[in-house]
Amino acid sequence: MKNRLIDYQEDLIESLRDPQEALNYLNAALMDEDERIFLLALKSVLEAQGGDMTNLAKEANLNRENLYRILSPKGNPKLTSIKSVLNAMGLELAVQEHRTKP
Repeated sequence: MKNRLIDYQEDLIESLRDPQEALNYLNAALMDEDERIFLLALKSVLEAQGGDMTNLAKEANLNRENLYRILSPKGNPKLTSIKSVLNAMGLELAVQEHRTKP
C-alpha cells in the first residue's frame, strides 16, 4: 500500500508541473468543504513547480516557519497570508459565481 501512495504522489507532482493542470488542481481543491485540502494542494503545486520554501517565504514576506505552518494540514492562515503566498507564486485568488447543478 505504501508503494502505491508514493507512486500517486510522484504522479501528482509530475502532472502539477503543467501550469494549467496546477491551476485546475488548486481550483478543485478550493471547492472542497475542508479548507485544509487547498493548503495541501498549494504545497504540492509549490513542490511540483520547483519552489523553495525559504525563497517563497521571503517573497511572501513571511518567516519560513510560519509558511510551513500555513501549508500544513493544521494550518489556519489569514486571508492576507494566503494572498501573499499566492502572489509570490505568481497566482491570485478570484471569486466567481457559484455554478449550480442543472
